[in-house]
Amino acid sequence: MIATTKPFGQTGPDIDQAAQTAESALKSTQRTADEALENLTDKVHDLRDQAVPAMNRVASKAEELARRSAEAMRERSDHLKERATYASDATVHYIKDEPVKAMLIAAAAGAALMALVSLLGRRH
Repeated sequence: MIATTKPFGQTGPDIDQAAQTAESALKSTQRTADEALENLTDKVHDLRDQAVPAMNRVASKAEELARRSAEAMRERSDHLKERATYASDATVHYIKDEPVKAMLIAAAAGAALMALVSLLGRRH
């Protein structure tokens, strides 16, 4: 049996079928990749659409917390200032009403403080 060769450029039915199958597989793969990319893009957009409101809520809550904290600090500071003013006024009134007792208390407090400093100084 003599093998016949076909001239270049001519194709047989098997080669044509293989080329069509390869082209069909390539197109199918490309469609699948396009669909997967489109699905991924949709999911990214969905996640972004969900994340933006959540981040806005978190930022809003953080701002509210900062505002309330600053307000509480102001109120606490005002309260402490009022108490210090009251203590100062009460001390001034006590000194005016009882100057001798105030001097004796101040002297005793000074002596106690000096004794404490002296005691601590000896240990070191």
